[in-house]
Amino acid sequence: MSHDRRLIPARPDLAARHLEGRVEAAAFADGAARACRAGKTWIRRRPAPDAPVETELLFGETFTVYETKDGWSWGQALLDSYVGYVQAADLGDPPRPPTHRVTASSTFVYAAADLKSPVLMTLPMNARVAPGEGVYAALASGGFVYARHLAPLAAPADDFAAVAERFLGVPYLWGGRTPLGFDCSGLVQAALQMCGREAPRDTDMQEGALGAPVVAGPDLQGLRRGDLVFWKGHVGIMRDAVRLLHANAHHMQVASEPLAAAVARIAPKGGPITAVRRL
Repeated sequence: MSHDRRLIPARPDLAARHLEGRVEAAAFADGAARACRAGKTWIRRRPAPDAPVETELLFGETFTVYETKDGWSWGQALLDSYVGYVQAADLGDPPRPPTHRVTASSTFVYAAADLKSPVLMTLPMNARVAPGEGVYAALASGGFVYARHLAPLAAPADDFAAVAERFLGVPYLWGGRTPLGFDCSGLVQAALQMCGREAPRDTDMQEGALGAPVVAGPDLQGLRRGDLVFWKGHVGIMRDAVRLLHANAHHMQVASEPLAAAVARIAPKGGPITAVRRL
Protein backbone atom coordinates (compact mmCIF):
# COMPACT_ATOMS: atom_id res chain seq x y z
CA MET A 1 0.00 0.00 0.00
CA SER A 2 1.12 3.59 -0.51
CA HIS A 3 2.67 4.91 2.67
CA ASP A 4 1.95 8.53 3.51
CA ARG A 5 3.65 8.99 6.88
CA ARG A 6 1.06 11.68 7.72
CA LEU A 7 -1.86 9.24 7.52
CA ILE A 8 -0.53 5.69 7.94
CA PRO A 9 0.54 4.70 11.49
CA ALA A 10 3.53 2.65 10.42
CA ARG A 11 7.25 2.86 11.18
CA PRO A 12 9.96 0.30 10.37
CA ASP A 13 9.90 -0.88 13.99
CA LEU A 14 6.18 -0.58 14.78
CA ALA A 15 2.82 -0.31 13.04
CA ALA A 16 -0.85 -0.44 13.92
CA ARG A 17 -2.25 -3.95 14.24
CA HIS A 18 -4.85 -3.36 11.53
CA LEU A 19 -2.03 -2.82 9.02
CA GLU A 20 -0.51 -6.26 9.59
CA GLY A 21 -0.07 -7.97 6.24
CA ARG A 22 -0.28 -4.64 4.44
CA VAL A 23 2.92 -2.93 5.62
CA GLU A 24 6.29 -4.21 6.77
CA ALA A 25 7.21 -3.57 10.42
CA ALA A 26 9.18 -5.37 13.11
CA ALA A 27 6.16 -5.38 15.44
CA PHE A 28 2.47 -4.50 15.48
CA ALA A 29 0.43 -2.97 18.30
CA ASP A 30 -3.22 -2.61 19.19
CA GLY A 31 -4.25 1.00 19.65
CA ALA A 32 -5.63 2.52 22.85
CA ALA A 33 -8.06 5.43 22.57
CA ARG A 34 -6.97 8.45 24.58
CA ALA A 35 -8.41 11.95 24.77
CA CYS A 36 -6.61 15.28 24.74
CA ARG A 37 -6.82 16.72 28.25
CA ALA A 38 -4.92 19.95 27.53
CA GLY A 39 -6.67 22.90 25.91
CA LYS A 40 -4.58 22.06 22.87
CA THR A 41 -1.32 20.27 22.23
CA TRP A 42 1.07 19.86 19.32
CA ILE A 43 1.34 16.79 17.17
CA ARG A 44 5.03 16.61 16.23
CA ARG A 45 7.01 14.72 13.61
CA ARG A 46 9.45 13.29 16.15
CA PRO A 47 9.32 12.71 19.94
CA ALA A 48 11.20 15.86 20.93
CA PRO A 49 10.13 19.36 22.03
CA ASP A 50 12.11 20.93 19.19
CA ALA A 51 10.77 18.57 16.51
CA PRO A 52 8.83 20.04 13.59
CA VAL A 53 5.16 20.71 14.29
CA GLU A 54 2.61 18.89 12.11
CA THR A 55 -0.73 20.05 13.53
CA GLU A 56 -2.65 20.45 16.79
CA LEU A 57 -4.88 18.18 18.86
CA LEU A 58 -7.67 19.95 20.73
CA PHE A 59 -9.31 19.24 24.07
CA GLY A 60 -11.66 16.28 23.89
CA GLU A 61 -10.38 14.97 20.57
CA THR A 62 -9.43 11.31 20.42
CA PHE A 63 -5.87 10.15 19.76
CA THR A 64 -5.23 6.44 19.22
CA VAL A 65 -1.95 5.57 20.95
CA TYR A 66 0.24 2.73 19.68
CA GLU A 67 3.33 3.44 21.80
CA THR A 68 4.25 5.56 24.81
CA LYS A 69 7.93 5.99 25.55
CA ASP A 70 10.03 8.61 27.35
CA GLY A 71 7.05 10.91 27.86
CA TRP A 72 5.81 10.81 24.26
CA SER A 73 2.86 8.96 22.74
CA TRP A 74 2.95 7.95 19.08
CA GLY A 75 -0.39 7.51 17.40
CA GLN A 76 -3.11 8.88 15.18
CA ALA A 77 -5.76 11.58 15.57
CA LEU A 78 -9.28 10.30 15.03
CA LEU A 79 -10.56 13.55 13.52
CA ASP A 80 -8.33 13.70 10.44
CA SER A 81 -6.13 10.57 10.74
CA TYR A 82 -2.95 12.60 11.27
CA VAL A 83 -0.06 10.56 12.67
CA GLY A 84 2.62 11.87 14.99
CA TYR A 85 3.92 12.31 18.52
CA VAL A 86 2.06 13.98 21.39
CA GLN A 87 3.33 14.64 24.90
CA ALA A 88 1.85 11.78 26.92
CA ALA A 89 1.00 14.08 29.85
CA ASP A 90 -1.54 15.87 27.61
CA LEU A 91 -3.56 12.68 27.06
CA GLY A 92 -5.93 10.88 29.41
CA ASP A 93 -8.77 8.41 29.58
CA PRO A 94 -11.86 9.70 27.77
CA PRO A 95 -14.36 10.68 30.51
CA ARG A 96 -17.36 10.06 28.24
CA PRO A 97 -18.16 10.79 24.58
CA PRO A 98 -18.35 14.53 23.88
CA THR A 99 -21.73 15.99 22.99
CA HIS A 100 -20.86 19.65 22.44
CA ARG A 101 -18.19 21.83 20.86
CA VAL A 102 -16.84 25.23 21.87
CA THR A 103 -18.24 27.85 19.49
CA ALA A 104 -16.64 30.95 21.02
CA SER A 105 -13.12 31.79 19.87
CA SER A 106 -12.06 30.52 23.27
CA THR A 107 -13.61 29.93 26.65
CA PHE A 108 -12.39 29.29 30.18
CA VAL A 109 -12.80 26.24 32.36
CA TYR A 110 -13.43 27.46 35.90
CA ALA A 111 -12.82 25.65 39.17
CA ALA A 112 -16.40 26.42 40.26
CA ALA A 113 -19.64 27.63 38.66
CA ASP A 114 -18.58 31.23 39.27
CA LEU A 115 -16.85 33.65 36.90
CA LYS A 116 -14.64 34.82 39.78
CA SER A 117 -13.32 31.34 40.52
CA PRO A 118 -9.82 30.27 39.38
CA VAL A 119 -9.36 29.41 35.72
CA LEU A 120 -8.18 25.84 35.21
CA MET A 121 -7.51 26.06 31.48
CA THR A 122 -8.55 27.73 28.23
CA LEU A 123 -10.44 25.82 25.55
CA PRO A 124 -10.28 26.91 21.91
CA MET A 125 -13.07 26.85 19.37
CA ASN A 126 -13.91 23.30 18.27
CA ALA A 127 -12.73 21.75 21.54
CA ARG A 128 -15.10 18.90 22.37
CA VAL A 129 -16.77 18.54 25.76
CA ALA A 130 -19.48 16.66 27.62
CA PRO A 131 -21.27 19.33 29.73
CA GLY A 132 -24.03 19.14 32.27
CA GLU A 133 -26.85 21.63 32.78
CA GLY A 134 -26.75 25.19 34.06
CA VAL A 135 -25.39 28.60 33.13
CA TYR A 136 -21.96 27.30 34.08
CA ALA A 137 -22.04 23.69 32.95
CA ALA A 138 -20.03 21.04 34.78
CA LEU A 139 -17.73 19.13 32.45
CA ALA A 140 -17.34 15.38 32.69
CA SER A 141 -13.59 15.99 32.75
CA GLY A 142 -13.85 18.44 35.65
CA GLY A 143 -14.42 22.17 35.96
CA PHE A 144 -17.16 24.43 34.68
CA VAL A 145 -17.63 26.28 31.39
CA TYR A 146 -20.01 29.06 30.37
CA ALA A 147 -22.78 27.18 28.58
CA ARG A 148 -23.50 29.90 26.00
CA HIS A 149 -20.02 29.30 24.59
CA LEU A 150 -21.04 25.75 23.64
CA ALA A 151 -23.31 24.18 21.04
CA PRO A 152 -24.37 20.57 20.46
CA LEU A 153 -22.34 18.66 17.91
CA ALA A 154 -25.68 17.95 16.26
CA ALA A 155 -26.32 21.70 15.71
CA PRO A 156 -23.53 22.90 13.40
CA ALA A 157 -23.07 26.36 11.92
CA ASP A 158 -24.32 26.78 8.35
CA ASP A 159 -21.81 29.14 6.66
CA PHE A 160 -18.18 28.10 6.89
CA ALA A 161 -17.04 31.27 5.10
CA ALA A 162 -18.73 33.34 7.82
CA VAL A 163 -16.94 31.28 10.48
CA ALA A 164 -13.60 31.95 8.78
CA GLU A 165 -14.37 35.67 8.53
CA ARG A 166 -14.55 35.86 12.32
CA PHE A 167 -10.79 35.39 12.41
CA LEU A 168 -9.54 38.26 10.29
CA GLY A 169 -6.34 39.48 11.93
CA VAL A 170 -5.62 36.25 13.82
CA PRO A 171 -1.87 35.51 13.62
CA TYR A 172 -0.50 33.05 11.12
CA LEU A 173 0.87 29.96 12.88
CA TRP A 174 2.40 26.97 11.12
CA GLY A 175 0.42 23.90 12.21
CA GLY A 176 -2.23 26.03 13.94
CA ARG A 177 -5.92 25.20 13.79
CA THR A 178 -7.34 27.45 16.53
CA PRO A 179 -8.15 31.17 16.87
CA LEU A 180 -4.85 31.56 18.71
CA GLY A 181 -3.16 30.99 15.33
CA PHE A 182 -4.05 29.37 12.00
CA ASP A 183 -2.17 28.19 9.00
CA CYS A 184 -3.98 28.22 5.65
CA SER A 185 -5.37 24.69 5.68
CA GLY A 186 -5.97 24.84 9.44
CA LEU A 187 -8.35 27.77 8.91
CA VAL A 188 -10.27 25.84 6.25
CA GLN A 189 -10.42 22.71 8.38
CA ALA A 190 -11.55 24.57 11.52
CA ALA A 191 -14.27 26.54 9.70
CA LEU A 192 -15.65 23.39 8.09
CA GLN A 193 -15.48 21.55 11.40
CA MET A 194 -17.69 24.22 12.97
CA CYS A 195 -20.21 23.43 10.25
CA GLY A 196 -20.15 19.72 11.04
CA ARG A 197 -18.01 18.80 8.05
CA GLU A 198 -14.76 16.98 8.64
CA ALA A 199 -11.91 17.87 6.31
CA PRO A 200 -8.38 16.58 5.76
CA ARG A 201 -5.62 18.55 7.43
CA ASP A 202 -3.17 19.55 4.71
CA THR A 203 -3.63 21.54 1.53
CA ASP A 204 -2.87 18.72 -0.90
CA MET A 205 -5.32 16.43 0.92
CA GLN A 206 -8.04 19.10 0.88
CA GLU A 207 -7.55 19.78 -2.82
CA GLY A 208 -8.10 16.10 -3.56
CA ALA A 209 -11.03 15.53 -1.20
CA LEU A 210 -13.20 18.63 -0.89
CA GLY A 211 -15.92 19.73 -3.24
CA ALA A 212 -16.13 19.61 -7.02
CA PRO A 213 -13.85 21.35 -9.51
CA VAL A 214 -14.71 24.81 -10.81
CA VAL A 215 -13.22 26.22 -13.99
CA ALA A 216 -12.10 29.82 -13.53
CA GLY A 217 -11.18 31.73 -16.66
CA PRO A 218 -7.98 33.69 -17.15
CA ASP A 219 -9.75 36.76 -15.78
CA LEU A 220 -10.72 34.80 -12.59
CA GLN A 221 -14.42 35.22 -13.32
CA GLY A 222 -17.14 32.80 -12.24
CA LEU A 223 -16.10 32.32 -8.61
CA ARG A 224 -18.45 32.72 -5.67
CA ARG A 225 -18.49 32.86 -1.90
CA GLY A 226 -17.16 29.70 -0.26
CA ASP A 227 -15.09 28.50 -3.21
CA LEU A 228 -11.71 27.12 -2.17
CA VAL A 229 -8.75 28.35 -4.21
CA PHE A 230 -5.62 26.19 -4.18
CA TRP A 231 -2.00 26.75 -5.01
CA LYS A 232 0.82 24.28 -4.40
CA GLY A 233 1.01 24.34 -0.59
CA HIS A 234 -1.63 27.03 -0.06
CA VAL A 235 -5.40 27.48 0.10
CA GLY A 236 -7.83 30.34 0.61
CA ILE A 237 -11.58 30.90 0.84
CA MET A 238 -13.48 33.25 -1.47
CA ARG A 239 -15.54 35.83 0.45
CA ASP A 240 -17.35 36.81 -2.74
CA ALA A 241 -16.58 36.80 -6.46
CA VAL A 242 -13.33 38.77 -6.11
CA ARG A 243 -12.03 38.75 -2.52
CA LEU A 244 -9.94 35.97 -0.94
CA LEU A 245 -9.68 35.21 2.79
CA HIS A 246 -6.60 33.25 3.81
CA ALA A 247 -4.11 32.69 6.60
CA ASN A 248 -0.80 33.48 4.96
CA ALA A 249 2.84 34.12 5.69
CA HIS A 250 2.97 37.36 3.67
CA HIS A 251 0.62 39.19 6.03
CA MET A 252 1.47 36.79 8.90
CA GLN A 253 -2.22 36.71 9.75
CA VAL A 254 -5.63 35.85 8.41
CA ALA A 255 -6.13 38.52 5.76
CA SER A 256 -8.62 39.53 3.08
CA GLU A 257 -7.48 40.85 -0.30
CA PRO A 258 -8.47 40.77 -3.96
CA LEU A 259 -7.84 37.33 -5.43
CA ALA A 260 -6.02 38.96 -8.35
CA ALA A 261 -3.54 40.57 -5.95
CA ALA A 262 -2.86 37.25 -4.23
CA VAL A 263 -2.41 35.49 -7.57
CA ALA A 264 0.12 38.08 -8.75
CA ARG A 265 2.10 37.96 -5.51
CA ILE A 266 2.16 34.16 -5.15
CA ALA A 267 3.00 33.38 -8.79
CA PRO A 268 6.77 34.09 -8.75
CA LYS A 269 7.51 31.56 -5.99
CA GLY A 270 4.35 29.53 -5.48
CA GLY A 271 3.21 29.17 -9.06
CA PRO A 272 -0.30 29.48 -10.50
CA ILE A 273 -3.62 28.41 -9.04
CA THR A 274 -3.78 24.61 -9.20
CA ALA A 275 -7.50 24.16 -8.54
CA VAL A 276 -10.72 25.79 -7.45
CA ARG A 277 -13.15 23.56 -5.55
CA ARG A 278 -16.77 24.28 -4.72
CA LEU A 279 -18.43 22.57 -1.74
